[in-house]
Amino acid sequence: MDKINSAKRSSAPQINESAMARRDMLKATGVAVLAASAFPMRWVGAGEGKKQKVLYFTRSQTFEHDPIKLKDGKPSLSDKILTEMGQRHGFEVVSTKDGRVFDGDLDQYDAIAFYTTGDLTLPDSTDKTPPMSKEGKEKLLSWIAGGKGFVGFHSATDSFHSKGPSRETQTEVDPYIAMIGGEFIVHGEQQEALIRVVSPDFPGVKGYGDTRKLLEEWYTLKNFAKDLHVILVEDNEGMKGDPYQRPPFPATWARTHGKGRVFYTSYGHRDDIWNSPQIQDLIAGGLAWAMGNVKFDPVPNIDKVAPKANQLRNS
Repeated sequence: MDKINSAKRSSAPQINESAMARRDMLKATGVAVLAASAFPMRWVGAGEGKKQKVLYFTRSQTFEHDPIKLKDGKPSLSDKILTEMGQRHGFEVVSTKDGRVFDGDLDQYDAIAFYTTGDLTLPDSTDKTPPMSKEGKEKLLSWIAGGKGFVGFHSATDSFHSKGPSRETQTEVDPYIAMIGGEFIVHGEQQEALIRVVSPDFPGVKGYGDTRKLLEEWYTLKNFAKDLHVILVEDNEGMKGDPYQRPPFPATWARTHGKGRVFYTSYGHRDDIWNSPQIQDLIAGGLAWAMGNVKFDPVPNIDKVAPKANQLRNS
């Protein structure tokens, strides 16, 4: 296997006496807690054992997004931001575009994060990187279902498309899509969208506000899992373009897959989105929950907060 690009994380920054007391309390109880109120001082890694590790996989079998492009052999923007996040929070990030990693030891990781496109088992790719084997894909899905964490960014839902006569109609949902909880259809031009918070208690969401207008490349999605715990809803009112003339639908969510924890956000196309402190807090919360550092019950709420999510056109 080609050498995997590894970004080793340094120890967490020094903390004040109150934070040390909190750490001692966690140590005594054996529980790692991430509360929204803790985000200004960041979070304490789980346990006192080995440092947690996240695999960040960014193979692009089709379109390669700027935030995951290596530039002059240097780490991409998203990799640098996740690296800095790991330095703050005390976990290690291993970044790779090499699909052969899934034939190796996945149990060394506490979470796997995807920013990918296309059928990752196909040999040809935009970024000229080795594919994931079909066995590696099955191994990944079993690994998640066995109790590990998965985090998807932006085009992670544009990976392993379901089979069917058109993008809007599928006869068979791909097992990966069933795991992540939704599937990309298309996007229109970049524009502002109103994003509504419907799960304010999810880690990292406090301080986000009830609603927020953001400029981004907004995905339209389908094949939403029935058990989604929706965190953010995309309200399409006033948006330009045919893809957005549909009822509101989930933009960020959490769900369980077997014993595993899955977090996805459609954010991630623009550099300023990655550089946003509020969105970094949201990502940190999703990672913390996926790695089991915080208890949060993702009770399905899609039928209440986005009841027409799978309706692709306004009636």
